[in-house]
Amino acid sequence: MKQQNNNIEPENDKLETIYFAGGCLWGVQEFMKYLPGIITTQAGRANGTTNNTKSDYDGYAECVKVTFDNDITNLHLLIGYLFEIIDPYSINKQGEDIGEKYRTGIYSNKTNHLQQASAYINKRDDADKIAVEVLPLTNYVKSDDEHQERLTRFPNDYCHIPNGVLHKYKHD
Repeated sequence: MKQQNNNIEPENDKLETIYFAGGCLWGVQEFMKYLPGIITTQAGRANGTTNNTKSDYDGYAECVKVTFDNDITNLHLLIGYLFEIIDPYSINKQGEDIGEKYRTGIYSNKTNHLQQASAYINKRDDADKIAVEVLPLTNYVKSDDEHQERLTRFPNDYCHIPNGVLHKYKHD
C-alpha cells in the first residue's frame, strides 16, 4: 500500500503546485525554473511506493515539483511548455534516457489540474498518439541534493533537451 508523503504541500489562492515528468529531471528542472510565473522548482520522484531515495527502483517517475503564481501563468501554458521539451509519443524514453522512470507525466493532488491536463491533451489533433500519463499524485519524494539544480551547477552534464531549447526562456 502506498503511503502519502508529507512533502506534498498545501496551496494558497495565489500559488499552485504541479508535478511534471519529462525524462531526466535535470533538464526539466533547468527548463522550468526560467518560465514566467515559476516560484520554485524541486527535483523529485512521483508515485513510487517508498518515501526515500535509498531503496531499489519502486515505480517512480523522475519529476519536477513546480510551484507557480497563477496570477502570472496558468496550467494550460505550463503544459504547453512541457510539450516543448518532450517527445509526447515516446514510452519510457526521452533522448538517451531509457526506462520506466523516464516516462512522461503530469501529476497533481488537485482534481482540476488533472482535468485541465486531460483536456489539453484531448484537444490536440494527435491525442490518440500521446503517451503522457495524467494521474493523481500519490507519493512524492524530494531527490537527493546532488540532483537539485544539477545543470545550473554542472552545465556540461548530459541533457536530453537541446541547449537552444533548454534555455529558451532564460533572461539574464
